[in-house]
Amino acid sequence: MDILVARTIDELQLAFERLSHAAHIGCDTETSGLSAQYGKLFSVQFSDGEFNVLVPVSEGVSLGPLAGILADAAIVKIFHNAKFDLDFLNHNGIAVQNVFDTMIAEKVLTRGAKQSASLAETLYRYFAVDLDKSPRSKFTRKWNGIWTDELVDYALSDVVHLPRLMSEQTAWLEKLDLVNDFNNQLKKIFTNDGKPDGLL
Repeated sequence: MDILVARTIDELQLAFERLSHAAHIGCDTETSGLSAQYGKLFSVQFSDGEFNVLVPVSEGVSLGPLAGILADAAIVKIFHNAKFDLDFLNHNGIAVQNVFDTMIAEKVLTRGAKQSASLAETLYRYFAVDLDKSPRSKFTRKWNGIWTDELVDYALSDVVHLPRLMSEQTAWLEKLDLVNDFNNQLKKIFTNDGKPDGLL
């Protein structure tokens, strides 16, 4: 896995130059809790499926030019449970446009099947990927904010699979004639100036 923890201006610019050409990018955040109002944003992660970037916000690093990728309407940003991440990003003054939510897609695809739409179970069903979520417990308000290799690997293990997952889900949504259902569910949750984001 090609990993960059972008801490300097040069590293952030390098990440921007490599990711800005992608049509869609997996995105994720790590936070201290569930509430954007009371919690802290610790990091933002990006992946085109091959190149994986973590911005350690907890170490005082800002997104710099990478904020432009999130705001770029020409690039699809893929989240799993996007509402959670967008709450934290928006609360920190970071705008995001053109969103695809793999959790909503999975709920539409499995509706009535009584299957979990969690990222761990979804990735296991599609790709037999077994995510270890135990490091997540370290992200509390008492965490020292320093990113170890273990925590970087954990944070990027989610996001690296999102571009491939979106591709698989999109194919199934089209095959099962569920694109409109997905768009309607997305529209209920994510809007930008009244216009739905991330529509297929």
